[in-house]
Amino acid sequence: MNLFTDIRTLVISSIEAMQSEGTLPAGLNLGPVTVEPPRDAAHGDMATNAAMVLAKPSGQKPRDIAEALAAKLAEDDRIASAEVAGPGFLNLRLAPLVWQGLPAAILKAGRDFGRSTVGQGKKVNVEYVSANPTGPMHVGHARGAIVGDAIASLLDFAGWDVTREYYINDGGAQVDVLARSVYLRYLEAHGRQVEFADGTYPGDYLVPVGQALKDKVGEAYVDQPEEVWLVEVRNYATAAMMDLIRADLAALGVHMDHFFSEKSLYGTGKIEAAIDSLRAKGLIYRGVLEPPKGKKPEDWEPREQTLFKSTEHGDDVDRPIQKSDGAWTYFAPDIAYHYDKVTRGFDLLIDIFGADHGGYVKRMKAAVSALSDGRVPLDIKLIQLVKLYKNGEPFKMSKRAGTFVTLRDVVDMVGADVARFHMLTRKNDAPLDFDFDKVVEQSKENPVFYVQYAHARICSVLRKAAEQGIDISDETLCAVELSGMTHESELSLARKLAEWPRLIEIAARGNEPHRVATYLSEVAADLHGLWNRGHDEPALRFLQDDHATSQAKIALARATAVVISAGLAILGVTPMEEMR
Repeated sequence: MNLFTDIRTLVISSIEAMQSEGTLPAGLNLGPVTVEPPRDAAHGDMATNAAMVLAKPSGQKPRDIAEALAAKLAEDDRIASAEVAGPGFLNLRLAPLVWQGLPAAILKAGRDFGRSTVGQGKKVNVEYVSANPTGPMHVGHARGAIVGDAIASLLDFAGWDVTREYYINDGGAQVDVLARSVYLRYLEAHGRQVEFADGTYPGDYLVPVGQALKDKVGEAYVDQPEEVWLVEVRNYATAAMMDLIRADLAALGVHMDHFFSEKSLYGTGKIEAAIDSLRAKGLIYRGVLEPPKGKKPEDWEPREQTLFKSTEHGDDVDRPIQKSDGAWTYFAPDIAYHYDKVTRGFDLLIDIFGADHGGYVKRMKAAVSALSDGRVPLDIKLIQLVKLYKNGEPFKMSKRAGTFVTLRDVVDMVGADVARFHMLTRKNDAPLDFDFDKVVEQSKENPVFYVQYAHARICSVLRKAAEQGIDISDETLCAVELSGMTHESELSLARKLAEWPRLIEIAARGNEPHRVATYLSEVAADLHGLWNRGHDEPALRFLQDDHATSQAKIALARATAVVISAGLAILGVTPMEEMR
């Protein structure tokens, strides 16, 4: 059930009736006609632009169309009033019976209320986290993981076939550095004195890895040259780090459907196949790039390289994919990886990148456009930095990691629910302040507490009602008479619940889960407002003297809990049944 869709259908059918009557000409394009919330809630429940968009093609004044359409809409018992505003906008007020029927519709649908088919079952790959397997994830990875996971859940709710994917960066020089660092810890486990040179990883998290390696191979690698142990230690260390990363993600409530190894691209012909695909389209050539814009580096010299003609697909400059010595650039395996995604049949690709990868956006979009002949869009979400505070001071260090605050530090200090909700309160490309004290504060200024408390309050009402012998099953509440639901505070809450299906479609089209967090805060505000009014107006309290009246009140509260629970599920947050 989507009230905005239902009322738009009514507007369209009314326009078609006007066409049949000759009030409007036939053949008009009705696609641009919308029904949305008005900018000012005082103007009504919904507004349509129908008269404005039909005026020019019909050769009529927008106010004339609006007045005729208003009269036609008023014939429907769902429309309490239709008023023309400004040059021809039409503001609609819905009859109370619409809002009174909403709780039953929500309870019948249950957690599927608001679930959309906008995705049409198309396949989407959401790639996120993709941290180097060289150590524990930091707080920046935490935000990326949360945003990516919420986008995946949002798109699933909106009707997409979602694959959650992690790209393991295990093909570069950093995993060799990891192997050397673990080898030092391995020697340390044998009682040797070791020194970590610049560029190695000195964090304590590698101590147990070195010890485990000793337990596995004994003294086999002690005093041996690097060529003896490097490959084996690299594989062992990478696997150990991925176990650590999987455990950290699980603590955050993140579980991947697929892990893709960068290493699998090398020596398998996959990079060559991707480049050959571009070459067949005339997009690979030998050439010399212009010097970088601005000050030319002293060591820059023109060199012929193998280039991808990315400018033909929206990039600013063509990009090198192979160096003059024949080695692949970093861009080449990324092209191959996305070629693999395209060949797996995805209809949409979403990548979650750190803000420091902003310069990579255009080239990756160009590559996917070229590889898929423009069929598969790529949406790249950049995750801005998280600034950590505690006791009003910047919070920077983790002894375990050596140089940064880890994802696990955050989860251990505030819990996964708090971390997830708070990191979704801002759009992904906006910086985020994370104050360890404020995010666990029990006040209405803390959005996660405010939403959780709303759900817990409803659960408290349900428990008390059950103790009083009131039947609060959804089946019973669906059949309750709600004609007495007329107070503005009750109707305001119902109106907000009605926005949920529309909000899902808007958020899913933009891959913007922060909209869900904002919406839940607004629902919570309306619920708490109604609750507080009950202190002064007993008739608004959820528990009344007779069971039938209580059930009518509880139906609205229970419907609110359904929507809050569904929204929190998308964000990966557990709805609380009681607050401590």
